[in-house]
Amino acid sequence: MKITTWNVNSLTARLQHVLDWLAANPVDVLALQELKLTDDKFPLDVLREVGYEAAVFGQKTYNGVALLSRAPIASVTRNIVGFTDESSRVIAGTVDGPGGPIRIVNGYFVNGQAPGTDKFEYKMSWLRGLRDWLREEMAAHPRLVLLGDFNIAPEDRDSYDPVGLAETIHHTTEERNHFKALLGLGLTDAFRLFEQPEKSYSWWDYRMLGYQKNRGLRIDHILVSEALVPGVQACAIDRVPRKWPKPSDHAPVTVTLG
Repeated sequence: MKITTWNVNSLTARLQHVLDWLAANPVDVLALQELKLTDDKFPLDVLREVGYEAAVFGQKTYNGVALLSRAPIASVTRNIVGFTDESSRVIAGTVDGPGGPIRIVNGYFVNGQAPGTDKFEYKMSWLRGLRDWLREEMAAHPRLVLLGDFNIAPEDRDSYDPVGLAETIHHTTEERNHFKALLGLGLTDAFRLFEQPEKSYSWWDYRMLGYQKNRGLRIDHILVSEALVPGVQACAIDRVPRKWPKPSDHAPVTVTLG
């Protein structure tokens, strides 16, 4: 079973990229972030034609998340239960996988702008709310995957310039401690289960030849619960779509479960 996360930075602008990528990479589940469209604008019929059902939680202009799946999606939850949020940032659903049902939680984590700002405080409270809710989700669903655009580079090796960017957004001690707290729930970073090339990133700025110079960050993650770890066969970043014309600034990340 293959499960992918991809921040497409506008599904309207990148729908053909998604279709082309799925044609070459027919994964079982594709979790999308930053749809930037409302539910009624979601291209459900087009995706059904290529074999995918969808659960959608859209928002005009900003945010928006979706789960695409070849199998039915059950028990869909939108946003963090118990945390009041006007933004469409989280969607969860259950799909059949090897060994039984798998709960998939897809999040577009708060960016946070900069330490000391109201948006950073929103990020901190959002992360606390996510962790509290996930604790309950994992108790109910031991086979769980948390994936998405975390907007956190968890270690220095996940940044092209860890010294120059120390304690700036995505790199702060507070954000990294929240990432560690998610791991502390019993989750494992699937990407780090394997030897990976140095300077492996999933996001590159559009500006200043960010991709061409590999000035990137690894901020798109797939975390798996303890029950799933023995079945993880691979986890990799696919840089190919970042080379396409008018690409998303993020690349897809895929975990393979056996």
